[in-house]
Amino acid sequence: MFSKRRMGLWGRMVRQTVRGLASKDHPVLVHIIPMRRCNLSCGYCNEYDAVSQPVPLDEMIKRVDHLAGLGTAVITISGGEPLMHPELDQIIAHIRKRGIIVTLISNGYYMSPEWIERLNRAGLDHLEISIDNVEPDDVSLKSLRLLEPKLKWLAELAEFTLTINSVVGSGIEHPEDALAIAKRAEELGLMSSVGITHDHDGQLKPLGEKELQIYREIRGLSGLLGRFNAPFQDRLARGEANEWRCRAGARYLYIDENGIVSYCSQTRGTPGIPLLEYTREDIRREFNRAKECAPFCTVNCVQQVGYLDNWRSPQKDRAPLPPKAGLSEPPTMGTEAAAEAVEA
Repeated sequence: MFSKRRMGLWGRMVRQTVRGLASKDHPVLVHIIPMRRCNLSCGYCNEYDAVSQPVPLDEMIKRVDHLAGLGTAVITISGGEPLMHPELDQIIAHIRKRGIIVTLISNGYYMSPEWIERLNRAGLDHLEISIDNVEPDDVSLKSLRLLEPKLKWLAELAEFTLTINSVVGSGIEHPEDALAIAKRAEELGLMSSVGITHDHDGQLKPLGEKELQIYREIRGLSGLLGRFNAPFQDRLARGEANEWRCRAGARYLYIDENGIVSYCSQTRGTPGIPLLEYTREDIRREFNRAKECAPFCTVNCVQQVGYLDNWRSPQKDRAPLPPKAGLSEPPTMGTEAAAEAVEA
């Protein structure tokens, strides 16, 4: 069952890739937030609050339907902690009903055999869980020891694919933990990936010699999928810039809990247009707009989407951005957002 479903996912991914190469006026990947609140308060994170309510199901359905109308290929649900949304499985099922590949990013704490079965029935394609350390500390409780029972349940029961993401970077107290996490994922038969820390603007924090060695060892465990973006990430790990064309706002969209379109999680409020008003005209404009933060950006999913179009349509448009919608300030974290790990 698991193998058949995985083969079906790969087939759909190949079809969407071909479609993306053939046409450049639809989103390839969209991050959507149904729940800003989180049960944790990791010291590096600037993507959560402690008070937000779940976005109502009917509003999420409207947003998914609009994204389907724009031709979206993949929707990734994240947060906050999306498993705190009581109707998450219904959102996932509707995304699949619209013919879109659906993935989920979770801290894993609410994962249980019951939730795994709900996600199986809804048709989830892929889950990513980031683990920050072997033992919990004052910065993060996303530890291997605390999440180990959840990983065993997932390895045994999940019909969707699963990636465990570990973290390396300057300022991390025990960088060797990332290698231990990647090796445990391999032992459980799960995919692994490695992240490089960035600051609150999504910009590079280069690795030291020890971190570089650990990063390379994890790369060796990550398989073909993990090495897809290796040259790009390797340059960042060495502190070197990348020359590429960021297509955020066009091929990649970030939709916050208020339904506002941003380039990514680190540029919330730009271009700041409500999703339900977002059109193919907006997609075409942002496709051609150069993003000044691109050379040292570590937001891996945006880079991967950029591969489809890096060979065509040079970006020359640096015109002023359209007016932003009326947005509130990003949520206050109660702890300084020093860095965030992004899948590599």
